[in-house]
Amino acid sequence: MNILLGLGKIAGNIAIIVVVAFVVRYLTHRAIDRFTRGASEDRVPMLLRPLRERAPEALGPLISERRAQRARTIGSVLKSLTSFVVYGLAFIEALRELGIDLGPILASVGVVGVALGFGAQNLVKDFISGVFMMLEDQYGVGDVVDLGPAKGTIESVGLRVTTLRDINGTVWYVRNGTVQRVGNSSQGFAFAVVDVPLAYSVNLEKANHVLGTVAEQASRDEDLAKDVIEPAEVLGVEKVTAESITLRLTAKVRPGRQWAVQRKLRARIMAALDEAGIEPPLGRPPLLNGSSSAATPAVPAAPAGGAPAEEEEDDMESLQPGH
Repeated sequence: MNILLGLGKIAGNIAIIVVVAFVVRYLTHRAIDRFTRGASEDRVPMLLRPLRERAPEALGPLISERRAQRARTIGSVLKSLTSFVVYGLAFIEALRELGIDLGPILASVGVVGVALGFGAQNLVKDFISGVFMMLEDQYGVGDVVDLGPAKGTIESVGLRVTTLRDINGTVWYVRNGTVQRVGNSSQGFAFAVVDVPLAYSVNLEKANHVLGTVAEQASRDEDLAKDVIEPAEVLGVEKVTAESITLRLTAKVRPGRQWAVQRKLRARIMAALDEAGIEPPLGRPPLLNGSSSAATPAVPAAPAGGAPAEEEEDDMESLQPGH
């Protein structure tokens, strides 16, 4: 009879431990869910308020999606950790109620954990990198990034894999542990850089004046003012080659808007230079000069930095959300 009473007491204690573990886990998960949800789409979830956030305003509606995904991912990590801790403690207490010596079991668990850690180094590395990336908000949904192996717009961010889509529509799955460096074009601010190649015969003082006029007008133009943080500035001669002299104009703009601003500035600069009679490096084609169509057309010079740089700018702009 005493044995049965003892077994009943042990069973009752174990049942209480299990019930308490389930209740604690449920309440903890409810609290985490509450912290990961914002009161509205525009509000930052409570879980993210103590953390750094670099979401650019240019993302617009994507900001709420980015925040929600980041909060859900961090919340899932917290849920997993709390479940592991609560159930682990409950399991240890249950074994203690049964009178089992926990020393050898804990030692065996430690050895197994070390073995699994060595066998799954890449998985652990991906997981840890994903956690720090989430906490630091290095990038998120809607950002245009260069991760080294791939370049494109972030579509989803996980603890093990980051998904992005490049300009050709190809979806890339990049393991977080393989990312050695991140180039993010959508944080803080950016610079719109326009290089203007000119012929050696051009009056540089006049050309600088024309570019300065364009820069001053751009800062007052409503179409550009919403994207330009600081007025455009003419830096002067940037490069001298055998074919041309290159002048540079820059403007500090909102993140992700540098490519659109560069296109608009180029169009205005070309029109202003043409109106001022300033020649490109190899002159205008004969048809533009009013020459006979039978004449051999001049070959237009490539922009400073070569065609690949222009193609890269086009590619990066096409990666922006909405393009």
